[in-house]
Order: sequence, then structure tokens, then C-alpha cells
Amino acid sequence: MLTIGDKPLTIEEIAKVSYEKEICKIGVKSIENINLSNDRLNKILLNDKPVYGINTGFGVFANKSIKDNQLKKLNRNLILSHAVGTGEPISEEIVRAAMLVRVNTLAKGFSGIRLEVINAIVEALNKKVRPVIPSQGSLGSSGDLCPLSHLALVFSTDEEDLESESGFVVLDGQLMSGKQAMHITGIPRVILEPKEGLALNNGATFSVAIMALAVYEAKYLLGVANKAISLTLEALQGCPDAFDDRIHAARGLDGQINVAREISMLFAGSTFVGSTNRVQDAYSLRCAPQIHGSVLDTIGFVESIVEKEINAATDNPLIFEPADAKSGGNFHGEPVALVADYLGIALAELGAVSERRIYRMTDEKMNNGLPSMLVGSSEFEGLNSGIMILQYTAASLVLENQTLATPDSIHSLPTSGGQEDHNANAMTAAKHTLLIVNNLRHILSIELYAAARGIDLRKRILNGNLGNGNLITYNTIRSNVAFIEDDCLWGSEVDKIKELLVKHSL
Repeated sequence: MLTIGDKPLTIEEIAKVSYEKEICKIGVKSIENINLSNDRLNKILLNDKPVYGINTGFGVFANKSIKDNQLKKLNRNLILSHAVGTGEPISEEIVRAAMLVRVNTLAKGFSGIRLEVINAIVEALNKKVRPVIPSQGSLGSSGDLCPLSHLALVFSTDEEDLESESGFVVLDGQLMSGKQAMHITGIPRVILEPKEGLALNNGATFSVAIMALAVYEAKYLLGVANKAISLTLEALQGCPDAFDDRIHAARGLDGQINVAREISMLFAGSTFVGSTNRVQDAYSLRCAPQIHGSVLDTIGFVESIVEKEINAATDNPLIFEPADAKSGGNFHGEPVALVADYLGIALAELGAVSERRIYRMTDEKMNNGLPSMLVGSSEFEGLNSGIMILQYTAASLVLENQTLATPDSIHSLPTSGGQEDHNANAMTAAKHTLLIVNNLRHILSIELYAAARGIDLRKRILNGNLGNGNLITYNTIRSNVAFIEDDCLWGSEVDKIKELLVKHSL
């Protein structure tokens, strides 16, 4: 069971709740902080002084005072009016990640929200309630206002309690209203009190939830990329000198040093790697430590920002002791947008260099004596096309990634009558990065498939042994995907490898 709030939340913990549906609870210390924050908010309400978002309107209406007897209506209106998303529903994993991050944010005790509201979200996580959240409509600047409002529709209500205003949920595979789902699971829907609407929908929560899962997958896929280049070195009888520790120590970049060491360990003991008289390989092989290492360093930087953001108080205003509300801009998604773009660029490069290695394995002028397009036998070249078109697929995904990696954070349009005059575009950046992650997974699956096939064909030419680490990878592939001599539905074979990567089973 995951205890929320008493210690910093990690990306790995988010992945467990998102993918494995781990049970959660709010920590004892966090419950105390939540209740103290709500007490401070109630003290603020005793004054007649206007405080943004507590007894005023929102955005361009910040100068409009709201009467005490209208504050519940103010918060309900905020959720209703902002739940205007469109597009395909966000995946269950991302929605669960966002729910967890939002709870963690509120548990810090700066939001003034009541414990019962937060508990409703925790119960929904534990009972596998999946709110249906449209994927488009957020600028990621006043937070992810739109998707968070769709989330809040499910947990909040008003005195009329209209089913048509309760959002939608998937529960046990069935689509139903939020009101119906909450009734079935026995989770009370809550009438929002002052500040609670903003506490629920203010913050780049969906953006950073997407990025948390993107970082989690990127860390794994970088390891896969190192395994893939190691197998490719076996198939192409690559040169080992480029991975000598001394070269990388001379540059001093941590990622490069670590990647070179990892790849060297994978091919250690190989009789294929270094078995020719070539003194150096093409960049896609020789410079893998420099390229993959740069990606490793990038992932590390992005992870540090994302982990800070998932543990941040991001709504506005924030409530401090003894009873002080300060209006600021922690909801702004610029930190998330910038690192999303940065990670997307790095992962696009990782896929691009993988495709170059796939190309080398299929081109008989570059693959050191293997059949053209890795057909089963040179005798049947032409009759069989081999894996020619798998390289096309990889190239197509690389080109798509290069478009997706064009920075989103540099684009902005003003909103709310110019009050919100610079927007981060964070959620779009995060979504594009996750698309790059998914494309990269397929590109690497193709390289692994091609390299395993290249190794089988190499063994027909030259007796030898794979490196100890590479043998483990190769055997895992071959236990799931057999060598096929003639043309077949190559795509379904690659999909078997991709399923290993989806499950983190390689």
C-alpha cells in the first residue's frame, strides 16, 4: 500500500498505482496538514478582505467580489464552466497517474481543501473508478483546467445533484455517469466549499502525470536501446575499441561513460564483436555511447524536474500560516513544457540512430556479408523481400518523431482577456513526448528483431559465441519469436517483441 503525502512521491510509485493499481491511503501527517490548512482558510473567510479565488471571480474576473452566500455556487460554476474538453479519452493509466498526483499536491496542506474531498479521489483510485477525461483542451498554464474540471465533475456536485452534470466514468468496463459510478462504489460526492474548485482544477497535473509515465518508460527504453545496439554489434561484427573506458573517461560525461560500460558488459565474451580487420565503424555504432549517453543525461535532468513537480503545491492562491492567502503562479506549466520538449528531442534522436543501424543491417553493401534485406537465403533474394519494409516502418516513425519533437513550449496564445497572456502549452508538449515514446518502442522492437535475425544469419557464415549479456537478450527474443526462413507477416512478429517491451519483460 502506498502512503501519500508523508514523503515525496516517486515516478516509480506513480507507475505502480497507474499500471498495477496499487492501493493508496493518505498519511497521518498529511491528514494533519490538510486539516490545518482548511482551518486557516476558514479564518481567512471571516475577514471581508477580497482574496483571489476564495471570494472573487477567476481570471479576468479577479476584481469581482462574490458574496458569502454565493461561494458554493462559485466553486460549482468553476467546474461546470471549465469542463469543456474534446477529443479521445485519456488512457486509464494517465488518468490514474493524474489522480494520484493531484491527491499528493493537495496533501501538502497549502490548498485549504477539506479532507473528505481528497478522500473521494483516493477511494476512487482504490475502487478502480476511471473518470472519462477528454484529451484536448488544456494549455497547461492555469494548470490543466479543462481535464481537471472533467475529473472534478465526477467527485463534486451541488444541491440539485443532476446526473447530466456528473461527468462520465468507466467502471468494470461499463460506461456510466459519474453519479451512478459513485453510487455503485459507495463514494460520497461532495458539495464544494470556498476555494475547493480551484484546489481541484488548478495545476499542470495531467501534463506532469503524462511526463511521469514518459520518464518511467524512457528509462526502460534506454536500457533496451543499449541491448539493441549490443546485438547489432554482434550481427555486424562491430569494432569494440569505441567502447573502451579510457575514451569516455577522457571526455568525462557521466551518461556516456555509463552507457559505454553497459554495452561493453553486454558483448563481453563475444567472438563476433571485433572479429574483422576493420579499425572503426559508422557513427550509428561507434558513437552509440555519445548518443545514448546524452539521452541518459537528459532523462536524468527531466526526471529531477518532474519529481519536483509531482511533489509541488500548484494551485492558486496558496494558504500559509497563520491565516494568509498569497496569489502566485505555481500552476504555470512552463517547467513541465520545457522538459517535455527536451525529453522528446532526446528520444527522437534515440529512435533515429536505431533506424540507422536497422538500415545498415539490411543493406548488403554495409552489413559485412549478410544477405540483402536479411532474406533467409541469398538464393531466394527477389522472391523474398526479407525485412525490407520493416526498415521503411522504422524510417516513417523516425520522421514522425522528428515532427513531434518540434518544441511546443515556444508557442503561446493569450487567454482570459489578456490576464493570462503567456501560456505554456505543457499538456500538448507532454502528449507529443508520450507519442514519441510509443514510436521509439516500436523502432527498438524492429532493431531487436533485425539484430536477432542478423545473428542467426551470421552464424551460418561464421561459428562463434555471443557476449554473455547479449546471449540472455537473444534467448529471450528467440523464446518468444522464432527465426522464420521465408517472407511472412513480419509486423506481427515484431509486435511480439514490442509486447515484451510494453511489459518491461526484456
